[in-house]
Amino acid sequence: MEGNAQQRDQSWDDAAAQLEEYPPSVKLVAKVLDIHGELGQQAIIEETLLPSRTVRHAVSLLDENGHLNSRHCWKDARKRLYSLELDQIETEQQSIAQ
Repeated sequence: MEGNAQQRDQSWDDAAAQLEEYPPSVKLVAKVLDIHGELGQQAIIEETLLPSRTVRHAVSLLDENGHLNSRHCWKDARKRLYSLELDQIETEQQSIAQ
């Protein structure tokens, strides 16, 4: 279990380096998604205590740059569920290093 936590911390450190250029609100949304996994926009708002407009902006920035995975919620098709795409970030860093 401890190894998994260390691996997750390392993954977040790698992601944080990739997200360094973004505003603090985007980093907060990314960290909340990293901790909780998949969340809807309302849940992100409740967890971060950020205004809805700020969360929408953060989600769009992360999505535009390929750091976010989104899908429709099967319970309510009007809503989307978001998750952080850490594998994408790690893959980009590995390809840059080579």
